Amino acid sequence: MTAQPVLILGGFLITEEAYAPMGRWLEQHSGQPVRLVPASRFDWLLTVGAWGWRRLLDRTAALAEELAAASPTGRITLIGHSSGGVMLRLFLGAEPFQGRVYNGVVVADRLICLGSPHTALRATPLRQLVDRRYPGACFADAVQYVSVAGDLRLADGSATARRLAPGSYRAISGSEAVAGDGLVPVESACLAGSRRLVLPGVAHGGAFGPRWYGTPEVVAQWWDAAIAPETA
Repeated sequence: MTAQPVLILGGFLITEEAYAPMGRWLEQHSGQPVRLVPASRFDWLLTVGAWGWRRLLDRTAALAEELAAASPTGRITLIGHSSGGVMLRLFLGAEPFQGRVYNGVVVADRLICLGSPHTALRATPLRQLVDRRYPGACFADAVQYVSVAGDLRLADGSATARRLAPGSYRAISGSEAVAGDGLVPVESACLAGSRRLVLPGVAHGGAFGPRWYGTPEVVAQWWDAAIAPETA
């Protein structure tokens, strides 16, 4: 498969430096530019409302168009970590959102979601909107969807993971007794209709365990699986 540029939208309250090792690894192994949508903690706090989503998706659109214009395929790969993966599902669609039409399927043909909470019993109104408009891998005829989920033994995770996981798992799935990455249950992270990859021992973020989706050795695991051709 021909290499193409990569655009990363990170997760709630996680700042740019956390994604630098992932970006360097991807640039080295893809031979293509890798960009991160700039987002401060203040930007993420604003995403409690639709206007905050639009601010980040507008930045995503500008960078996506720039990268696609220089891509050898004319397309790019999108990577969304945590909330970023849910937001990128909205970016792919053509229905107006806050007065803007993104229609990201024109520039992106692959979406890799890392620990993204796609389903939840207590989903926010914005996440409910995403599921209502664009359920599952609804653009699978044009976009390759890949879901990456961590399966972390809490005994191997950080004190933060052990403290937050029970409440988070219960709020998302209705039960504490589920597999997950210390914040998001595996089943929530696996978008219906996508290629699914469950990684043992992988945490939601660096605060949740020593190996997370952005750790270079973990990036190597999900990247190779994500770009491999689909098998019948």
